[in-house]
Amino acid sequence: MAKESKKLKASGTPAYTVPGLTPEQGGEVAAILQNRLTALTDLHLTLKHVHWNVVGPNFIAVHEMLDPQVDAVREMADAVAERIATLGASPVGTPGALVAERDWDDYSIGRAGAIEHLGALDLVYAGVLTDHRAAIEATGELDPVTEDLLTNQTGQLEQYHWFVRAHLETASGDLSTAGARSEVQATRKAGERAGAKRQSA
Repeated sequence: MAKESKKLKASGTPAYTVPGLTPEQGGEVAAILQNRLTALTDLHLTLKHVHWNVVGPNFIAVHEMLDPQVDAVREMADAVAERIATLGASPVGTPGALVAERDWDDYSIGRAGAIEHLGALDLVYAGVLTDHRAAIEATGELDPVTEDLLTNQTGQLEQYHWFVRAHLETASGDLSTAGARSEVQATRKAGERAGAKRQSA
């Protein structure tokens, strides 16, 4: 299932927040950011899982492409957590909280070929990016500083999504994962397209 959240807000009001915001506004922004912290932590762990489990002819290219993404997404999570703390709230990054907070399924692909994993990652990135954009919109009027943080992260995440999609795209611009509604479907569609290409070569 794509890593797209159905909620953006949790509850809680800090005792203080940054100048220019009320504690209630700081708490609202921090709750939105907590959801993004959960998603980014989940994403960097998922990317590392793929890095360990990718196999096949394109193994080394994908294996080496993913480590810089893991590091960058981990830094994004750190920046979000520090912004939550700056707002006077307490960022939560424990494994149990991650599982309890998220409302998406765990990444569902184990050992698989590079193209199959990239097919699943297409949906993962799409879900994270959809929610990042929703968080940008939700924080825009309340806190331009947080909006700017999320906007910069979204640009970088979109570039990583492009790196993934470039492996799944045809010369005519079609994605092999088009229409897939789950990671398993995306994996199958990407694998079928790659197999058809190999047979026609």
